[in-house]
Amino acid sequence: MAYESLAASYDRLTNDVPYAAVLAFYDEILARFGAAPKTALDLACGTGSMAILLAERGLSVLGADRSEEMLTEASCKAAEMENPPYFIHQSMERLRLPNPVDLCVCCLDGVNYVTEPDKLAEAFHRVKKNLTPGGLFIFDVNSEAKLRGLDGQIFLDEDDHVFCLWRAMFDEATRICTYGMDIFRRLPPPKTAPDAPRTCLPEALWDRSREEHLERAYSVAELTELLRGAGFETVEVYGDRRLEPPRPDEQRIFFAAR
Repeated sequence: MAYESLAASYDRLTNDVPYAAVLAFYDEILARFGAAPKTALDLACGTGSMAILLAERGLSVLGADRSEEMLTEASCKAAEMENPPYFIHQSMERLRLPNPVDLCVCCLDGVNYVTEPDKLAEAFHRVKKNLTPGGLFIFDVNSEAKLRGLDGQIFLDEDDHVFCLWRAMFDEATRICTYGMDIFRRLPPPKTAPDAPRTCLPEALWDRSREEHLERAYSVAELTELLRGAGFETVEVYGDRRLEPPRPDEQRIFFAAR
């Protein structure tokens, strides 16, 4: 399952993700709709980075994800907060909150991970059902252009403690991009006797694991239709952190639905 092995190293490998800039763009969208949410859901929250930023603003925040390993990382990160998010183990298509929220966000192509349109339709229905009247749903996706462009590409992410090699393949028939990931994590050095000669000390040890991630390419028209089918009355589509329509070659596309 995706993120079982990657969870412990996810933040290290994604330290270039501009969460603060994404949150600033959320502010622009909220201002455009005249919204001032007090409660929020971070859907597919991963390690909780966005949920934590929202909670630091004083919002009452829930974070939901289908990966227990990612939620464990999120809970550890938020443990010392005065106003920590509350994390729940739920997939999008089975979302059920104790109380509706004013705002739902889904950051970093979590929507693409729902590879069956019927399940995504159900997920959008669940989001709509768990929003207060007039509530907003903001999310972003990897565009069709981006996922198609990844076909055959090989990428490498690393630091001193983790090495991740991933390969991407795009299937035109299914419109699914498959990422095969090989993850190497540096293990803590084994304990040795204090007086052991240096020649007896082992070299660094690494643990290898493998994961497969699937993302489906959805068109703007498909996602708009699914949102309207779920009951959202207003749907707006933007380029990557711009309050303008996406360009034909846009790599990341944002949606706002009320």
